Amino acid sequence: MTSPSSAADYRVIASRLAFPSRAYIDGSWHEATSGRVFENINPATGAVLGTVAHCDAAEVDKAVGAARRSFEDGAWSRAAPEERKAVLLRLADLVREHAEELAVMESLDSGKTIKDCLNEIGHEVPTFFQWYAELADKSFGKVAPTGEKTVAMIVKEPVGVVGLVLPWNFPLLMAAWKLAPALAAGCSAVLKPAEQTPLTALRLAELATEAGLPAGVLNVVPGFGETAGQAIGRHNDIDVVSFTGSTEVGAYFLKYASESNLKPVGLEMGGKSPFIVLEDADIDDALISSAINAAFWNGGQNCSANMRQIIDLKVKDTFLHRVLEKTRALVVGDPLDPGTDLGSMVSAEHQSRVLSYIEAGKSEGARLLAGGGASAGLPGCFVDPTVFDGVTPAMRVAREEIFGPVLGVIGANGVEEALKIARDTDYGLHATIFTRDIDKAFHLAKRLPCGTVAVNGFTEGNVTTPFGGYKRSGSLARDNGTEAVEQYLQTKTIWVSLR
Repeated sequence: MTSPSSAADYRVIASRLAFPSRAYIDGSWHEATSGRVFENINPATGAVLGTVAHCDAAEVDKAVGAARRSFEDGAWSRAAPEERKAVLLRLADLVREHAEELAVMESLDSGKTIKDCLNEIGHEVPTFFQWYAELADKSFGKVAPTGEKTVAMIVKEPVGVVGLVLPWNFPLLMAAWKLAPALAAGCSAVLKPAEQTPLTALRLAELATEAGLPAGVLNVVPGFGETAGQAIGRHNDIDVVSFTGSTEVGAYFLKYASESNLKPVGLEMGGKSPFIVLEDADIDDALISSAINAAFWNGGQNCSANMRQIIDLKVKDTFLHRVLEKTRALVVGDPLDPGTDLGSMVSAEHQSRVLSYIEAGKSEGARLLAGGGASAGLPGCFVDPTVFDGVTPAMRVAREEIFGPVLGVIGANGVEEALKIARDTDYGLHATIFTRDIDKAFHLAKRLPCGTVAVNGFTEGNVTTPFGGYKRSGSLARDNGTEAVEQYLQTKTIWVSLR
C-alpha cells in the first residue's frame, strides 16, 4: 500500500468516496421498510456526510431469515474448511487493496486520525481475516476411548446464526474481531454497526461478496441500539450474540437473551484500567510513551485506556514532569492530517460527556495540570488532552469510565498500596505494570483481576491472544485467539455401535 503523504491527498480521496447508505441483506442493498433514515455526521467538522437506513426489527428479521437460509443450505456452513479459508484470504487481500479508501471513510465517520485508521485497516483488519482463515482447516475433533464395539466421536459444528453488535470506537477493527472467527467457524452473521459509525462495515459486506462469500452469510443492518440492537438481542432465531460496548447496554443483552431463547451472550464491555509504575521503574522515553499512549490513544476512546495512572510517590514528580512535556507537544486537529495526534470525539453528545467528567474532577479537588476543555479554534467535537494530579480513588474520575483523553495520576506508597488502589474498581479489563523486578511484576499480575496484564509496555496483545474482561468488563467469552472461535462452535458427541 502506497499512502498519500498529506492532508490534501486524503481530502482528494474523501471527495471521491461514495458512502454506503442502505442495509446489506442477502447479498444486496435494502432501504429500511419504514423508509426512515438517520444522518451520518463527521464529528470533526459537523458536516453531514449523508443519510443511512434506519433499520429496526423488520430489517433484522429479514437479515436473520437470509442468514438462516444460507446456514441451512450449507454453501458456507458445510463447505470444506479450505474453501472458507480461500474466501477469507481473498477478503483480507481486498481490505488491503482498499485500505486507503476504507481508512479515509472511517476517519470521516468517526473523527479518528488517518494514521490510526491506516494502521488498523491496512494492517490489523486484514491480519485478522488472514489468521482465522488459516485456522479454518486446522481445527480437529476428538475420538473418545471406547471398547472395540463402539466409536465415540466428539465434533465441533458451527452454532448457526450469530448476532454481532459493534461499538463506535474501532468500527472496522471490531467487525474483523467478531466476523473473522464466526465466518471461519462456518456461521452466518447479522452484524449491527454503531449508529455513529456505520460506513466501513457496510462497505466490508460488499467486499465480502466480491471475495466469494455466499449471499446471506453476512448481513449488515445499520440502526440504533434500542431498535436494531434490541431486535437482535431478542430474536428467537439468533443462536449466539457477541457484543462490545458499555456495561449498561451489555446488561440489556443478558436481559434480552433471558426473555427470548436463552441464547449465549459474549460480552466485552467497559474498563477503568490501571497503569502502575513502581519505584524501581526507569522513567525513560519508553515508559512515558506508554503512559501517553495508554491514556490518549484514539482520543482515550478505548475500553482498555489506562487513565488511572498509579505512580509510586518516590518517582511521581519525575513522571509528571515528563508526561506534561509529552502531553503539551501533542497535536489536536484535522483527523485527515497525518501530523495530527488526537482527532475529535465521536459526537457532540460524547464530547459533552467527557467535558462533564473533567469538570467533576476539578470540583472534586483534582489538580488540573494540562488541558481541561474543548480545543479552541476547532469546529468539531474536540477535547484537549487533559492531565490531573492529586486524584484519589474515591473520585468519579478515578471510578467511572470517561472514554476521553484524560490522564489522572494517583500517588501510591509502595507495591501493596498500588495493588490495593488498582484492585479498587468494578472493572477488570486491562492493566499495565512497570517495574524492573520480575517477582513484583508477577506478584501484581497474578493478583490483578484483569483479562490482560501488560508488563513494561502498554499493549492489548494481538490476534493470537484472547481479549476480554473480568467483573463488569466482560463475561467468560473472549475475542481474539483460538478462544474466539469456540464462541461460534457447539460440541456434538456421535456414538457409533459397530457390528
